[in-house]
Amino acid sequence: MTPSSPDFPHFNDADLRQRWQGRVHFTVLQNGFGHGAQLLQAWSAWHADADAPERLHYLVIDPQPPTREQLTHWQPALPEQLRLFWPPQVPGYHRLFLTQGRKQFVLTLINGDLASSLPQLEARIDLFLLRSDPAWNAALLKWLGRLAAPQAHVLAQGELPFARREWQQAGFVCENEDGLTPAHFAPRWQLSSNEAPSIERRAIVIGAGLAGSAACESLAARGWQVALIEQHAQAAQEASGNLAGVYMPTISRDDNPTARLTRAAFLFAQQVWARSGVFDSTREAGKACGVLQVARDAEQAAAFEQAAQHWRYSADYAQWLPADEASVRLGMTTGSGWFFPTGGWLRPAVVCEAMLAACGDRVQRHFRQTAASLLRVGDAWQVCDADGRVIARAPVVILANGMHATRFAQADSLPLQAIRGQVSHLPAAVLPDLPFVLCGDGYVTGAVDGMVSVGASYDQDDDPAPRIDSHRGNLDKLGQLLRQPALVGKLMSVAEEAALAGRVGFRCVSADRLPLIGALPDRAALADAGELQLRAVPRQPQLHGLLAYASRGLIWAPLAAEVLACHLEGEPAPLGKDLLSLLDPARFALKEHRQDTR
Repeated sequence: MTPSSPDFPHFNDADLRQRWQGRVHFTVLQNGFGHGAQLLQAWSAWHADADAPERLHYLVIDPQPPTREQLTHWQPALPEQLRLFWPPQVPGYHRLFLTQGRKQFVLTLINGDLASSLPQLEARIDLFLLRSDPAWNAALLKWLGRLAAPQAHVLAQGELPFARREWQQAGFVCENEDGLTPAHFAPRWQLSSNEAPSIERRAIVIGAGLAGSAACESLAARGWQVALIEQHAQAAQEASGNLAGVYMPTISRDDNPTARLTRAAFLFAQQVWARSGVFDSTREAGKACGVLQVARDAEQAAAFEQAAQHWRYSADYAQWLPADEASVRLGMTTGSGWFFPTGGWLRPAVVCEAMLAACGDRVQRHFRQTAASLLRVGDAWQVCDADGRVIARAPVVILANGMHATRFAQADSLPLQAIRGQVSHLPAAVLPDLPFVLCGDGYVTGAVDGMVSVGASYDQDDDPAPRIDSHRGNLDKLGQLLRQPALVGKLMSVAEEAALAGRVGFRCVSADRLPLIGALPDRAALADAGELQLRAVPRQPQLHGLLAYASRGLIWAPLAAEVLACHLEGEPAPLGKDLLSLLDPARFALKEHRQDTR
């Protein structure tokens, strides 16, 4: 039994058990991490309660959360997973799984200030733990009412700057006459439900590449049964079929959406890979050896340095290296660039198989079968082959098959484009032994079966066969990274003799170069609608997309799967509303609709 927290009255094991009794999901929101005492108390109570919720989400908003070293010093009893995956000091959402298996305690650490972070939450909160903060005002109090689940409770550390009347206006009833907490949510108005509809936990996933495999893993971890349909005999045979791929985030001076999204995806993916056993030594999936992103020219080098001086990222996330230091670390001459110490390279096919293996018997594989049509019958979808035979039935369908998604009538208007990418395979013996991955306009990975991958081209054609001009372009990019003209010239001669091996894949890219994650729009229904916001766009019933990962499938796949699974389950989203809207598949249809209505 953990003692009651001195900061929050009525916050103890018995009180927590009473609040979450009989719940499948339960969500706590706290502003200010403090020393982590409340988190540890909630985790201990949840861990000791055999009837605790399947998933307990604990959200913390803090503009300056502790470092891993501080956390370990303050709370040495915290679970090992928390210490292992504690994020670097970078802004944004950081989701951490404190336990493994069917029942999970999930911490979402939001590195940001209260005033900007609270309105961005996509969540329904059951228990608020509020600390004093200069940002508290009447507008933020109203946001608590918008986020509150039915009968949500509020506990505060001391006094908050609100009178009893202000609490009531936000929908809360104070349990003491002085207007101080505890309080509970009991609005006089009728609530409009934002909860996900209760559906049977069965889904069909079409496509067994990175997108589909991650979707299966995320749903299976929540107890879903999944039918996985794949036209090939094995997973990862198309866009996810390259011999090796690089994983790393993107950095920009203005911290644009791509930088924010890839940062969250990069950090989150490593946890999913760990729980799926991707890094088990027997798999030989790749290596977390670090990645050096070399500036292509002096202008980009200056931009890198400016971003480094502005953000001053912690060394465990990103380090800007001038050319001389980068060359020393590499062991040969190279340019300045960003070094990501926890980046590396992986074999996508091995990653897919690891995630599918982690699903156990919750995934039924329908391989060597081609999904040709979708038909909604009652409350379920039927996926049929070209002869009209039903392959699988389920309430939910997830299209994770890249460009092939547009074969279905329900998705044929999505603005997707196939971009040819050719990778060159070189014998590892002809290149220097590199201590980490090099990338820039191109990349060079570690060796798989004695071959390194160099790439990749970005071609606007549909030629499926490797060709000399793309090999030549890849070797040009290698020359920019290695700065060894003699070696590259020798390799060029080999390429001219058509002796290089390689592989061609086709990236699925959206019109704005960001993925499509979530429910697909119903264009027919949208055409009859007036002016409306993105959230109100009519959708195909329980038809979702995980599409257009372009060249970042390794890191996009786990986060995108988590976004969708949280939506289906009614759990707090792992990203803020602004970034979620940038990934919404209906964004293009809404833009066209607005243009038409004008």
